[in-house]
Amino acid sequence: MFSSTYSTSFSINLVQDFLSMWQFNFMRNAFIAGSIIAVIAGIVGYFVVIRKLSFAAHALSHAGFTGAAGAVLFGINPLIGLLVFTSLGGVTIGSLGKKVVNRDIQTGSVLAFMLGLGVLFISLYKGYATETYSILFGQILGISSSSVIISVVASILVFILIVLLYRKFLFSSFDETVAEARGLNIYWTGIIFMLILAITTSIAVQIVGVLLIFALLVTPAAVAVKLSNKPINGMIISALISLSATFVGLFISFYIPYPVSFFIISIVFMEYIGVTIIKALKN
Repeated sequence: MFSSTYSTSFSINLVQDFLSMWQFNFMRNAFIAGSIIAVIAGIVGYFVVIRKLSFAAHALSHAGFTGAAGAVLFGINPLIGLLVFTSLGGVTIGSLGKKVVNRDIQTGSVLAFMLGLGVLFISLYKGYATETYSILFGQILGISSSSVIISVVASILVFILIVLLYRKFLFSSFDETVAEARGLNIYWTGIIFMLILAITTSIAVQIVGVLLIFALLVTPAAVAVKLSNKPINGMIISALISLSATFVGLFISFYIPYPVSFFIISIVFMEYIGVTIIKALKN
């Protein structure tokens, strides 16, 4: 789509190709937002995997769709709706269950309610909710400058919280029972992490969409867990996988008229398959 519009063509000089892309405002927004979101998603995703919260991430992404639909209905920036509803959903899920292992039912209940509310918002909106539907599959190439600013601010906030609460999150992730016995309040720790996950989910769906959120929040971290037993190394690997897949996906999509989310997902999925095969052969 963009290749025919701007009469650009791929060359073997990757630096020159990147500089050509950088001339366009929509590509600058995509690279800036995509980079910081990918790194944060990779870091938070590592905790999602070790805390076994993949279902919760899935539920929060759908809560985000409902928020986006509600925002469009009331004439608000869809990203604001995403942040508000995923945050509410995350706090609700965290509040209903003290321990991670007992939250499947609560997560499913919140997911069902949010989906129903999203259907209501869509039915009430009389226009063509293009922005809302783009949330389903991601539209990083169409991200606005205001959304870039919101994403950067939200990502910085998440990173600061992760740094401050790193040890508590790590301790409660591996053994909640022991952590609680040693005085850690796992109830509030869980709620805070769910809030962090909600914010991360909100900004990540701009890249891959509600339906494909696992591409950034789960798959890179799943690869990292297979490659390293050390948490810090795992988070770094996860962030690098997520970042590289986003960069390559944006690069390819500039020349080939297919969704960025497709390329990102394909890259991380093939990496996951490759690592799984290699690990199996070694064992």
